[in-house]
Amino acid sequence: MTDHPIFWTFRRCPYAMRARLALLSSGVDVELREILLKDKPQEFLDTSASATVPSLRIGKQVLDESLDIMIWALKQNDPKRLLDMPENGWDLISTNDGPFKTALDHTKYASRYPELDKDAERGKAAGFLIGLDQKIGENPWLFGKHSTIADFAILPFVRQFANSDRAWFDAQPWPNLIAWLERFTDSEAFRAIMAKYKPWSKGDPPVWFSAGNQPEKV
Repeated sequence: MTDHPIFWTFRRCPYAMRARLALLSSGVDVELREILLKDKPQEFLDTSASATVPSLRIGKQVLDESLDIMIWALKQNDPKRLLDMPENGWDLISTNDGPFKTALDHTKYASRYPELDKDAERGKAAGFLIGLDQKIGENPWLFGKHSTIADFAILPFVRQFANSDRAWFDAQPWPNLIAWLERFTDSEAFRAIMAKYKPWSKGDPPVWFSAGNQPEKV
């Protein structure tokens, strides 16, 4: 067993994206192991009880939920004060992870749910996004002038929803939300977490992921 944290991830997964955002912000060094969801290595399956990314092993402890990984990383070091957030920020994250994510899946993967009305499900998702647009207002972030864990926990899912039908998304009356999303996707942090890495194989040298030590792109 290694004596450093090992982080299993998949580049396009929004849960893994938000975990990488927190790890990047914290500056905590972790060994990044990219996987292919269609070909999961046994070492990953031995780590993650749920067999889902992200998963972080810290010694004998395993964090198998993305929000737990975010909180762990930021409790180690939080130079951007992402945890400095009003209590209702956690309620926004909970709604994102529950009703919004469900409606997002029913919209993006509508063919899997033939019994559901895609437009009605998209309307449910839109209701959450309208609320975010109003909350952002003229501020750059959800709670004012600086980003919080809520921004980074929610933004990858808003991006996923937007990309499911970008023309429709951009035509909606939520300019603050669109500007918020574009601010995120234009950021150095987004570019850093979306770099492409070779899938991990047993025997590979460690690939380090941190704010000051970005792995070589492939």
